[in-house]
Amino acid sequence: MSKNKGLFVAVLAVMMIVLAACGGKSQEDVVGKLEKKLESMNGYKVKADMLMNTGQEEQNFDIDVLHKKDAYYRVQLNNDQDEHGSQIILKNDDGVFVLTPELEKSFKFQSDWPENSSQPYLYQSLVNDILKDEEAEFHETEQHFTFKTKTNYQSNNNLPYQEIYFDKKTYTPVLVKVLDKDQKALVEVKFSKFEMDPEFSDKDFVLEENMETEDKDKDVATSADQELDTFTVMFPLFMAGSELMEKKEINLDDGKRVIMTFGGEKHFTLIEEKRKSMEASAAPKEVKGDIVNIGHSIGALADGVIEWTKDGVDFYLTSEELTKEELIEVAKSVQGKEVK
Repeated sequence: MSKNKGLFVAVLAVMMIVLAACGGKSQEDVVGKLEKKLESMNGYKVKADMLMNTGQEEQNFDIDVLHKKDAYYRVQLNNDQDEHGSQIILKNDDGVFVLTPELEKSFKFQSDWPENSSQPYLYQSLVNDILKDEEAEFHETEQHFTFKTKTNYQSNNNLPYQEIYFDKKTYTPVLVKVLDKDQKALVEVKFSKFEMDPEFSDKDFVLEENMETEDKDKDVATSADQELDTFTVMFPLFMAGSELMEKKEINLDDGKRVIMTFGGEKHFTLIEEKRKSMEASAAPKEVKGDIVNIGHSIGALADGVIEWTKDGVDFYLTSEELTKEELIEVAKSVQGKEVK
């Protein structure tokens, strides 16, 4: 009897080991694995597609990310609706920059980007958001480990949550959904490639190299001459309870400027400007503010002002009365044509 009992205990122990091996991973196991992978990797290359429904129109971006440990980043965003090439967020030993190479424009920020906000296409941002959220929800499916966490979008309180899907074999991100307060996905990032510990060129994170374009010898001024006649004034679809009070059109020696003044519940000014010639600046324009994604473009947000470039037009939105969130919402909505 004792022999049979011993055999039973041995069989039971083996079954428990097998069941444990076949069972799912715990949240602590997965988080530990993600954290270990983040600490051990020397960098990565990512290709992803980002769909944004945070503005009045849907925006699509092709994203290429290079990250070299610890503080080198290059994020290239190509908007399929902008004919003037891509924008690049660059971080190196000299600072943080937003570049528009085709238009020879660059901004330099005194910023702690990307640590100051959630970034749905950066691996370390996703992992850090999980680590910081003690109430993060964890689920396991046949192919993915998924987390639902709080976000940290300082410039957008309307995106408080995100769902992150990791591949169960590689522990690399597959999909990120950024959700509004009603749990609706307004941003989706689909990762098509994630290469760990790749080789980098010495030029990958150099400002001057990233300002070069394939059409280096292209006559940008001639192109701008041809396009100036098609300069369409864009109108904000969200006006924070205000209305257009005055519109001035000023012909410049090398272009055109439109100044729109809005009044009512809040006052703000929107300036749109397009020039025939674009002079390359030896140094980037310095901004005491933050990088902000306004859906259709990457902008520079400082106290009471947002500036950005789209389709070869420079936009300046300024107000002493709009909150930061309202400034961003108005800027996102500058996509409509004025109704006569």
